[in-house]
Amino acid sequence: MNGLVKTLTRPAPAWAALAALAAAGCGGGDGPASEDEEAPGEGTSVLLDPAALAETAPETFHARFETSKGVFVIEVDRAWAPLGADRFYALVKNGFYDGVRFFRVVEGFVVQFGIHGDPNVSAVWRNARFPDDSAVVASNTRGTVTYAKSSAPNSRTTQVFVNYGDNSRLDEDGFAPFGRVVEGMEVLDRLHGGYGGTPSQNQARIQAEGNAYLDEHFPELDYVVSATVVESAGRP
Repeated sequence: MNGLVKTLTRPAPAWAALAALAAAGCGGGDGPASEDEEAPGEGTSVLLDPAALAETAPETFHARFETSKGVFVIEVDRAWAPLGADRFYALVKNGFYDGVRFFRVVEGFVVQFGIHGDPNVSAVWRNARFPDDSAVVASNTRGTVTYAKSSAPNSRTTQVFVNYGDNSRLDEDGFAPFGRVVEGMEVLDRLHGGYGGTPSQNQARIQAEGNAYLDEHFPELDYVVSATVVESAGRP
């Protein structure tokens, strides 16, 4: 994952196509935050120690994402991918995804997000990898949510993608969904896709400059306003 800069093309092998989903915000950028970056504000200070945020998620929970296009809700099932669910719970609970851009929107394939907008925060999470889940329990069908990773083992960190279509071919490469969109899939379908995968082709700059880079060069990208854990998802 580290240093991997890939162009997302649907005909590519499954791992190659989705490894790029990891490279930009999952530890793949090779450009450190510049020395003259402003210090992170009080709201981001809790995110500067990844190890301190480790905790066990509920067996099921909902994560509500308010975006520039509307609201969508992810139901997380820890039985699908317990390690992925735990990391996602910690990130959402502590505000990691607030303000992040949907920097890769590929119609019929995936929408990806998870690079923090503050380069100081991004820098500490780039190498905060966590182990792969032991099995792929659910399939990468439309609406499922999965961590980006490279072809290397144990390469997930913070980037996730939502499947726009049936990407079950990714299952055999170890991409383990941990949840699914249960409300607002139409919101995700409306996200600006005019840039396709182009923003992610400059992954080092995204990591080093954060939202400032994306806002200057890709101003129409949609974004997360806020993400919160809203409830435990009860079983019917």
